[in-house]
Amino acid sequence: MNSIQSTALEPTRSELKELSTRQKISRLLPVYGLVLLTLFLIILFSILLPDTFPTLLNLRSIISDKAIILLLSLGVMIPMSAGRIDLTVGYGIVLWHILAISLQTMFGVPWFLAVLIVLALGAFMGVLNGLLVEVAKIDSFIATLGTGTILYALAMWHSGGRQIVGVVSNSFYALNSTMIFGLPITGYYVVAIALVMWIVYESLPVGRYLYAIGASPKAAALNGIPVRKFVMGSFIASGLFTALAGVLLAAKLRIGQASVGLEYLLPALVGAFLGSTTIKPGRVNVWGTMIGIIILAVGISGIQQFGGSFWVEPLFNGVTLLIAIGIAGYAQRRRGAAQKAPSIPTAPST
Repeated sequence: MNSIQSTALEPTRSELKELSTRQKISRLLPVYGLVLLTLFLIILFSILLPDTFPTLLNLRSIISDKAIILLLSLGVMIPMSAGRIDLTVGYGIVLWHILAISLQTMFGVPWFLAVLIVLALGAFMGVLNGLLVEVAKIDSFIATLGTGTILYALAMWHSGGRQIVGVVSNSFYALNSTMIFGLPITGYYVVAIALVMWIVYESLPVGRYLYAIGASPKAAALNGIPVRKFVMGSFIASGLFTALAGVLLAAKLRIGQASVGLEYLLPALVGAFLGSTTIKPGRVNVWGTMIGIIILAVGISGIQQFGGSFWVEPLFNGVTLLIAIGIAGYAQRRRGAAQKAPSIPTAPST
């Protein structure tokens, strides 16, 4: 029933102590290679496009465009860490951003109450996905694809295929449009959420439990971890992240439109899969996911500034997803081979 397996390949301190400098570099390069590649691309595009790429305007554009995708990617990372996948992030954002607008324009709901309703519905969707996966025992890929398609159908029915427009409070728009130190507030949202998630995954039992479930649900259950409880919790968290992304998208677009949102699914998955190839190779992780989306943003921005056509972004995302899945699969196979390799017995002393 596992759609994703989670097994880390990062070197330990004790392992590094026994290696030479050259061996340490060779061991650490796969761990931080994507980070170095990101820095290389930033420097390269800054040199080749000095008038447009290394500018505050371009940084604002990248943050504004990718913050919502990064939020979705962090959300989808949570079920992935437990060995599951949540495809509703790409479909749910369509319905949630439409509801965030329509509740205010069609039903006169105050903006803050509309936000709370959308977040509650996102959490409820997470509960439903968790029940389908853990109680009905449907594979998470199939279950979330089905529920996601239903959400998209509801978005089409509710909007009638038309744009939903109307007068909305400026306070609602400010959720996305506010600038702090010259940068969009959405970037600060993402950094704050990432810091909290990093603390949870690295310092609290919850994170260790999710990784243990992702590596082996049976072993986790035998060690007393309530697998069903934590898997359902991961889907609820993912649903909340999707709903929050929908609210921010609504505040950004200022309209509700059923044709907007699905294009976020692929890059969100790419970011999470690509993140599993760096920092902690073989395991989805917060900073790896951040790097995964950043390298997508940098690469696409640079290519487009060189005159790349409109189809460059989906092509770049698709190719990167295939590469990321291939690297992640290789890392898992390498880890499995290392675990199964028999140790060489030492000759008894005479």
